[in-house]
Amino acid sequence: MERDKSELEALVKYYEEQLRLAKHRQFGVSSEKTECPEQLDLFDEAENTADPDLPEPKLEEITYKRRKRAGKREDDLSGLPVETVEHSLPQEERVCPECGGAMHVMGHDCRRELKVIPAKVVVVEHKQDVYSCRDCEKNNDHVPIVKSPMPEPVIKGSLASASAVAHIMTQKYVMYSPLYRQEQAWEREGVVLSRQTMANWVIKCAFDWLALIYIRMVACLLAHDILHADETTVQVLKEPGRKPQTKSYMWLYRTSGETKTPIVLYEYQQTRHHEHPKAFLKKFKGYLLTDGLHQYHLLDVTNVGCWAHVRRKFDDALKVMEENQRPGSRAQKGQDFCSQLFALERSYTNLTPDERYERRFRESKPLADAFFAWVSDAKGKVLPQSTLGKALTYACEQSPYLMNVYLDGRLEISNNRAERSIKPFVMGRKNWLFCNTPNGATASSIVYSIIETAKENGLKPFEYLEFLFESLPNTTTGQIDSLLPWGKAVPDCCRMTLKQSY
Repeated sequence: MERDKSELEALVKYYEEQLRLAKHRQFGVSSEKTECPEQLDLFDEAENTADPDLPEPKLEEITYKRRKRAGKREDDLSGLPVETVEHSLPQEERVCPECGGAMHVMGHDCRRELKVIPAKVVVVEHKQDVYSCRDCEKNNDHVPIVKSPMPEPVIKGSLASASAVAHIMTQKYVMYSPLYRQEQAWEREGVVLSRQTMANWVIKCAFDWLALIYIRMVACLLAHDILHADETTVQVLKEPGRKPQTKSYMWLYRTSGETKTPIVLYEYQQTRHHEHPKAFLKKFKGYLLTDGLHQYHLLDVTNVGCWAHVRRKFDDALKVMEENQRPGSRAQKGQDFCSQLFALERSYTNLTPDERYERRFRESKPLADAFFAWVSDAKGKVLPQSTLGKALTYACEQSPYLMNVYLDGRLEISNNRAERSIKPFVMGRKNWLFCNTPNGATASSIVYSIIETAKENGLKPFEYLEFLFESLPNTTTGQIDSLLPWGKAVPDCCRMTLKQSY
């Protein structure tokens, strides 16, 4: 009887924890930012360091000249074209009101405004001259015909232009505007363009043209020896032999922060089976930074775990506790360990990989060893199914992969880089909700790959897509590399001029 009672009490406590965690996720602050215990003292620095007995320092007169720095607003507008409107008095009005003499321009007052020129739709007609020989027309049976050169269209026999397809893709995959909203926007411009037509354009251009860039980027990605990976769900309605509600997956692979030519690639697959990343990474040998998903541990790579996921689980354990129980608790202790590790990582930011390796081995690794010793001891003192028990179990199970970060100074302590790269897809999914067909899901993975890689390399998505759709139909296979986001053929008009990024 007592055993049944204790089991019920433990079950009730577990459900209370889950309820508090669910409420916090829905209504609470989502930030996981924490500070190291020693950093919290900064708020009391005046009180902690004050000494009334110290004599006042002698005053020194310091003179210096300060150069006025251009304001942030001027910095933000520096890349925009400037249109000057001059406001002048007519010649006959330039008369001094005092003496009647002629007045001259002594200076200018200047006011700056942002002018918005809305997009407009125009029809472009390509007229190709066709030439023939009049002498041959009169005297010969065969009349040669010569046509003037004209660039190939992005889709033959279609109204689609490079700019139109680039605009539709940018609106959907950068601005998260579904095709039905774009259909309404086209109607307001006086153009009847159905969402089915736009979907056909996106899929055809993705497979015919962007796939050429995608294939080359895959080869470039696999040549690296450090990669990040992540995955998220996607709903595809018309998958053969599957119900519309069945979850499919969008896998993500990207380069680390050390490379000068970052690459972000998405791949659509029906399941979460480890065979998918195994096939994609078949030619890859090196370090793979991931979360704790078991499928990644079945690959022929060196797995590097994510300390941010460990900290997140201790953060969840804190959230389900009453506030007065948090200070000094095991959940707080686990979070403090993780926060100290991340604080050390921030101090290594500007170091070379070799210097970071040495500092980690000297400062960070002993702290990680102490953490896992504490985890091993604390694990047997809490309920395994509690939020804290799950955090401790997760840390213990992932310890071999988490400690791999100390193998190379180029490795990052978390997989947040991959999570940031998959977020644009997650934001888009909240708006367009699902893909209609597997072809549409694959096309989306290709387009997202091109756009996100372009953004990572400092390119503007619309301008780069337009450039590709103008160039690829008129480019040979041997010239593809020059069109990659870091390629020499990419014009300056595709590059971001502002300091902000997408």
